[in-house]
Amino acid sequence: MAFSDEQVLARFPHERIDQDNVGFYRGLHAGELRINRCGDCGEWHMPHRAVCPRCWSGNVIATKVSGRGTVHLLTFLHLGAPAPGVDYAKGHPVATVELAEQVGLRFTATLVNCERREMQIGLPVELSFIERDGCPVPAFQPARRVA
Repeated sequence: MAFSDEQVLARFPHERIDQDNVGFYRGLHAGELRINRCGDCGEWHMPHRAVCPRCWSGNVIATKVSGRGTVHLLTFLHLGAPAPGVDYAKGHPVATVELAEQVGLRFTATLVNCERREMQIGLPVELSFIERDGCPVPAFQPARRVA
């Protein structure tokens, strides 16, 4: 289902949505993580840009990613703006995840459903969503082990 610009703007009223990132927000509205990908050379890129940083093509399309990856960087925030579900007193876990789609393609989000002792660089993770102020927000959780 395609969501109109009006539907996306209404769902994410506090975000700065423009022509370069509207596909990302349409994805969130649909329960997907979409990252811009060049339709000509296939390069994925974050942050969102109107042109491919590799081949300079304007054929950039927000494309669903698998949501699977590995924790590349992990930090615990002890100070920040108030947000629902964020406890800075204990250190709020934020991970930069290298996504499986491409070496160097990274996305930063909260790490959820994970014991503090298990949080580490190299941890295999998968996409999850949390809700903040009525909006879906990407997060990551430990990947389910497949037997």
